[in-house]
Amino acid sequence: MGEVAEFPVEGGSQDPAGLPRQERLEALRRQIAAIPVRGESARPRPAEPATSPVPVDRLLPVPEPLARLLPDGGLVRGSVVSFSGAMSLLIGVLASATAAGGHAAVVGHRRLGLLAAAEMGAELSRIALIPEPGPDPVEVAAVLLDGMDLVVLGLGGAVVPPARTRAVVARARSKGAALMVTDGRWDGAHVRLEAAVHGYRGLSASARGRLCGTGLSVRAQGRAFQPRVARIDLCAGRTGVEWRPGEPARVGSVPRPAEVAR
Repeated sequence: MGEVAEFPVEGGSQDPAGLPRQERLEALRRQIAAIPVRGESARPRPAEPATSPVPVDRLLPVPEPLARLLPDGGLVRGSVVSFSGAMSLLIGVLASATAAGGHAAVVGHRRLGLLAAAEMGAELSRIALIPEPGPDPVEVAAVLLDGMDLVVLGLGGAVVPPARTRAVVARARSKGAALMVTDGRWDGAHVRLEAAVHGYRGLSASARGRLCGTGLSVRAQGRAFQPRVARIDLCAGRTGVEWRPGEPARVGSVPRPAEVAR
């Protein structure tokens, strides 16, 4: 499983060690440069849908029930995904990418569920954490795109100007990395994902029993496809969490982000 790496980037002009913030970013670039090159052997290879126009080496794998919801069967390298709602879905994406050999970084999420990620099969040694990215998390994420397959960026409620988003998208495309943004506004995302908890398995009507599963309602929509909704079940398996297709859901049945259970 390995140990997760944490890269501190302090928010002030200097960090406790006395280095200016720009030097800290340069140090971060050097750390990223030390990550093994994302060659063919390191690139995750999801099953390619028969109708997908995207080559398989341009896709990052996701949990199978989510793959069925996405037109290309995974996250396209160079694309931006806007995510809101239940974090278990995002953690599942991290787990799938790193379990298949990819490197990922998480920026601005102080309480990421690493235990949940491990139970979903994540390779923690391939996940870099930057919980305190400072005043400009977008800049930190842009640096990380150089060496990662997947970068998760928590915006902390910020609204990113269109000119800035275009520059970051261009960088992601040139580096062949996927970017997932959360907790803020990012116009022009290629795909938008929303997830909400819709129920639990193992509990009786009196809320007694042993919790053995969680149900999610997931909504996906994008520039090139109409909204799609699916139910996904997370169930306790013998070796960890298993992802299973749930009951069919109707389009529009997922609560809006403000109503989503986290």
